[in-house]
Amino acid sequence: MNERNTLPQRIAEGRCEPMGSLVRDGGINFAVFSEHAYMVELCIFDTSGARELRRYKLHGPNDGVFHGFLEGVGQGLVYGLRAHGPYRPDLGHRFNPNKVLLDPWAREIVGQFGWRAEHHGYEIGHPEGQRSFDHRDNAASALKARVACRPKVAAGRLNAPRYSTAEVVLYEVHVKGFSMTHPDVPANLRGTYAGLACPAAIKHFQKLGVTTLSLLPVQYCIDEPGLVERGLRNYWGYNTIGFFAPDPRLSCSPDHPTAVSDEFRDMVDTLHKNGIEVVLDVVYNHTPEGNEFGPTLSFRGLDNIAWYRHVGDDPSRCENLTGCGNTLNVEHPRVTQFVLDSLRYWIEEMGVDGFRFDLAPVLGRRRQGFDTAAPFFLALQQDPVIAGAHLIAEPWDAGYDGYQLGRFPGRFLEWNDKFRDAIRGYWLRSAVSRGELARRITGSSDVFHHARRRPSASVNFVCVHDGFTLADVVSYSHKHNEANGEGNRDGRDNELCANSGAEGPTDDPAIRALRLQLQRAMIATLLLSQGTPMLCAGDELGNSQSGNNNAYCQDNETGWLNWDLIDPGMMDFVSALVAIRRASPLLRQDNWLSAANHTNHPAHVSWLTPSGNEMQTHDWHDQSNHAFACSLSQPGGEDESCSEQLMICLNPEVSDVDFAITTAGWQVVLDTSGSPSEIHSRPLTMTIPSRSLVVLRASNPPTAQS
Repeated sequence: MNERNTLPQRIAEGRCEPMGSLVRDGGINFAVFSEHAYMVELCIFDTSGARELRRYKLHGPNDGVFHGFLEGVGQGLVYGLRAHGPYRPDLGHRFNPNKVLLDPWAREIVGQFGWRAEHHGYEIGHPEGQRSFDHRDNAASALKARVACRPKVAAGRLNAPRYSTAEVVLYEVHVKGFSMTHPDVPANLRGTYAGLACPAAIKHFQKLGVTTLSLLPVQYCIDEPGLVERGLRNYWGYNTIGFFAPDPRLSCSPDHPTAVSDEFRDMVDTLHKNGIEVVLDVVYNHTPEGNEFGPTLSFRGLDNIAWYRHVGDDPSRCENLTGCGNTLNVEHPRVTQFVLDSLRYWIEEMGVDGFRFDLAPVLGRRRQGFDTAAPFFLALQQDPVIAGAHLIAEPWDAGYDGYQLGRFPGRFLEWNDKFRDAIRGYWLRSAVSRGELARRITGSSDVFHHARRRPSASVNFVCVHDGFTLADVVSYSHKHNEANGEGNRDGRDNELCANSGAEGPTDDPAIRALRLQLQRAMIATLLLSQGTPMLCAGDELGNSQSGNNNAYCQDNETGWLNWDLIDPGMMDFVSALVAIRRASPLLRQDNWLSAANHTNHPAHVSWLTPSGNEMQTHDWHDQSNHAFACSLSQPGGEDESCSEQLMICLNPEVSDVDFAITTAGWQVVLDTSGSPSEIHSRPLTMTIPSRSLVVLRASNPPTAQS
C-alpha cells in the first residue's frame, strides 16, 4: 500500500493546545510554538522516518502557536517540522526550512542520529561562517517524532510510596551502570530499566535501606560530536534532546519507542510496589544544539531567539551559563510551559516521584540575575500535579553569580557541597574546625535556617557521580582522567582527597586498613547527620573508577559498578547505619535542634570536649584539637518510651583519644574502627581509636522532668 495515498489532502484547523501531537477521535491534533516564524510546515514521513511523504501548512499563528488537525490517521505516524522565517543571525533569527526539526514535545523519537554537516543551518567552511545559509535538506538523517498513544495515568503513580523528606535516604544511581556486571541480573536485562527493577536489584536496595533512587538522566540524549570523534559516548546522559521520551539506549527494546516507554513505566511500577521511590535527574538548562556554531535540530530552527538566552549586546551569540554552549531561556512563558509540561508528563504518564534539576539556577535566571520569584518558580509552586513531587536543586551553574546554595524557594531540597567539603576535610586532613563540622552535621543552619526552611533542605553527600568515588577519595591524591581523551584537563582539580600513603591500588595491609577506616568514618558521618542523606551507588560496595573523577564518557568497566570486587563488610556496615538512622528519630529531625536549655524544643543538642566539658568559645577556635562529641537528646515527656539520648564521638586525629563519659548506662551502637570498644568504669572513659567515630546510646534516656 502506498502510504502517501492514505494521507488526507489537506489539514484542518486544529486546537492550540496541548503542545505536540495528540491522538483525538478521528485523527491527530498538532500544535507547535514559534513566536517569530511566519509559517510552520508539518512533514509526514514513512514509518521508518527515511522518506518524506507529504507536507502540510499549519494554521495560525494564534498567540505564537501553529496548529492543525489531520483526519484519518493515528498512533505511530512519523513527522517532523519545517519553520519559515527570517534568517538574520545578527538578530538571533536562524530559520532554515531546509532543516527538518524535531518536535520539542515529542513523546516517541525515531531515527539514528549522526553528526552531519547538513544538520547545520549555515554552510560549514563558508567565508561568512555561521552567518551563511545552508541549502541542503537534512530530512533523511534528522530525528523525527512518532505519535504516541493517548495519555494515560501510569500504574506506578497509583501505588507510589510517599516518604516525608525526613524519612528519605537518596541513592544516586546510573540505570545502566548499576546492573551491567551484576551476576544475579539476567544477561538480557543488564544495563536496562528492567534490570534496575529485577529481583536482584530490589533485594540490594531493600537490604541497603534506601527509600528513593535518584536516577542519572534517562531522557532521550545524543552524544556530543567531540565524543563521537574520540570513539566515546555521553554515558551520563547530560545532553538531552527529547524531554518527553525515555532514552532507548537503556531499554531492552531500543528500536521500539512504545516498548521503551512501557519498560520505563513497568520499572517505576515495580519499584513502587517494593516501597522505592524514583527521582529523575533532569537537564532543563541546555540542549545539544550548542552555541551559535552548533546544529539546527529542533529549538534553534523553531525560534532561536525565544528558546535560548543570548548575549545582551550581540544576539548572534548564545549566552553560555551552562558550560555547554547554550542556555534555555526559561524566563520566556512558553519555555516555562515546556518545562512544566515535561515535568507533569513524567509524573502522570511515567509515574515518577520527583526531580533533581541539573544546574538549577538557570531556571531562575532573569536579565538581572537569579531571582527566587522568577516566573518558573512561581508557576511551579502553583502547579497541582507537581505539588507532591520531590524537588531537588543542584544550586550552581557556570555563569556569573551562579552559586546559589540556600536560596531556592519553597520546598526545594539542595545539594550541599559545603557538607561534602567539611566531612572530607575533617577526616582526611584535619583541616576543618569543630565549629564548621558541627554546623554541617546539624543541618547547615547557616545556609538553610530561614524562610521556614527545614534541615531536610540540605541534601548531604560525600560523593556523587561527578567526582571521585568514596574508595577513590581515600586512594588517590589527584585525578586520573587520561582515558577521557582530554589530556587529563577535564574534571575537578584539587578535589579533597588523600591517597593514604600510596597512589591507587596497594597490597600494603596498613594502608588498606586506613582507607577502609576513613571510608567508614565519612559515610557514618553522612548517615548520622541531620538533613537528607544521599549515597552514591557503589560506595557501599567499595567501588572504584581507578581515579577517574569525571567518568561522563566511560560507558565501560570504569563507569559501571564492579560487582566482582564488592566488599561485603562495607555493604553490611552501610546497611546497619541506615537501619540506625531509621530507628532513631533523633538522627532525622525536621525541626532545628536547640540547646538543651531551650525546653520548648522537642530535640536538643550539646557539644562536649573529650574531657566531657561543654564546648566553650575558645574550644571552638582551637585549631590544634579536632576530636569532640555531639550529644543529642529527646525527652519523651510522660511517655518515657519516646525519649532518646545519643552521643556521637568523633576522633579524626592520628592517635587514639580518651573521651570522658559523664554518666553510666551507655551502650556502644556503632564503632567505625572495626574493633570492639568498651566503656571503662573507673573512671568512666572510652578510648576512641584514631580516625574513628563511635555512637553511644543511653540505656536510661532523659525525660521531660529530669
